[in-house]
Order: sequence, then C-alpha cells, then structure tokens
Amino acid sequence: MMGKLIAGTLGLMFAGPIGLFVGLFVGHQFDRGLGGLTQPMSRAQQQRISDSFFVTVFSLLGHLAKSDGRISKAEINQAEALMARMGLTAQHRREAIELFQGGAQPDFSLDQTMQAFVAICGRQKNLKRSLLNYLIALALADGELHIAERQALQKIAAYLGFSEALFSRLLEMIMAQAQFKGSGGTSAPNSASQLQAAYKALGVSDSQTDAEIKKAYRKLLSENHPDKLIGQGMPADMVKLATERTQEIRKAYETIVSSRK
Repeated sequence: MMGKLIAGTLGLMFAGPIGLFVGLFVGHQFDRGLGGLTQPMSRAQQQRISDSFFVTVFSLLGHLAKSDGRISKAEINQAEALMARMGLTAQHRREAIELFQGGAQPDFSLDQTMQAFVAICGRQKNLKRSLLNYLIALALADGELHIAERQALQKIAAYLGFSEALFSRLLEMIMAQAQFKGSGGTSAPNSASQLQAAYKALGVSDSQTDAEIKKAYRKLLSENHPDKLIGQGMPADMVKLATERTQEIRKAYETIVSSRK
C-alpha cells in the first residue's frame, strides 16, 4: 500500500493523471515484491521442499555412481559412509538406500528429476549449492574425480542454473575445502601449498585485501549455515555435512589470517 501511495503521488506531481496511473502500477508491483520478501515460508512449503531435496540428493547420488557404467563396491561403501556422515535417522537411511538404487537404474530420468527439483526448490539458491556440494563430496570420496563423474556433475549444475565457469570455480573451492577436513586447526608456519589451498577454498586470491577476503569468508559461512539451510527446507538430519563444511571454511580462513600477521 505504501508503495502505491508514494509512487502515485510522485507520478501525479510530475506527469499529471497519466503519471498517477503509471505510479500506481509501479507502486503495486513494489508492494507485491516487498510482500513476497517478507512473507515467511509455511510449514507445508518447507516440508515440500525438504522432501524434494531428500529425494533428489539420493537419487542423483545413485545416478552419479552409475555414471561410468557400473557401481563398484567401493562406490557403495563411499555412499554409505556419506550417509553416515550426514547423520541420517534410521528411517531416512533406509529411504536413502532405496532412492540411491533407483537412481542407478537404466530407466532413471535425470531430466524429470531435475525439472521436479527446480520447480519446487529453484528459488532456494543455498539449497541448490548444497545439492551440488553433496554430489561433489561423493564424487571425490575416492580421492579422484573421473571424467564421467565430472560430465554428470556439469550437466546437473547446468540444470541448477550454474554456468560452466561457475561450476568449475565451485568444484575447485570444494576440492580445496576438503583439504582442511578434520585438521585440528592451523599450523605455524603454514606451508605454501596449504596457504594456496586456503585461498582456493574461499574462492579468493592472495592479491585481495584483508577486507575482501573477510567478506568472501562471511558470505561462504552464510551460504552453508545449518540454521539457514534448515529454514530453506533442508531436512534437519542432513545438515551435518553443511556443519563440516563451515568448519573447513573457517580453518581455511584462519590459515590465511595467520599467514598475514
């Protein structure tokens, strides 16, 4: 209402009756947009997004494991280990295994799966990044990214609206972040390779200022914050990996800060 009042008044003052109508229209669109920004997500919407995210993650994990033509015992073990790291409940774990097996079937449709996910979760930018993060985590579980896996990931990234350049950047960041997994803090002095990995993990360069690096660091933490992801619809028992990622990001940032003192 306030948008229509202000825009309508300004339109009338500067362009007469025609300006009034134009101003009312612009103000109405502003009010609609503002309402959309402030309207909280209903429980039903959140549950719908949560279900879609869960189904999509584990279906795609099966599809990704089968991308090279066969699923090895090692890939099954890696998928089970990833499920354990996610902290799934027993019921969710059983459902996840069924979805994984379904995603590996010859008649699995990547197109339909991605279209359904984007239709429900397409506006949740952080969830789209988290989906890609989880898939990359499985692909890198054996310490190597195979050509077929990269091609499958790149196709999924395209469905999510990520350009090839952005996908490559995200992949480089996640691979670098994994180097800080489980480390007990930064070492002093930091090795050159560790420091280089820290910059890549944050998606920054050593030529950037402290303020720029801190801004990038805070942005990454916000994107991976468990409470924010749950608020956008991520199942509560799947945020463990997001928590681990924030720890990796924090350790990478601490490595950079330590090196600049």
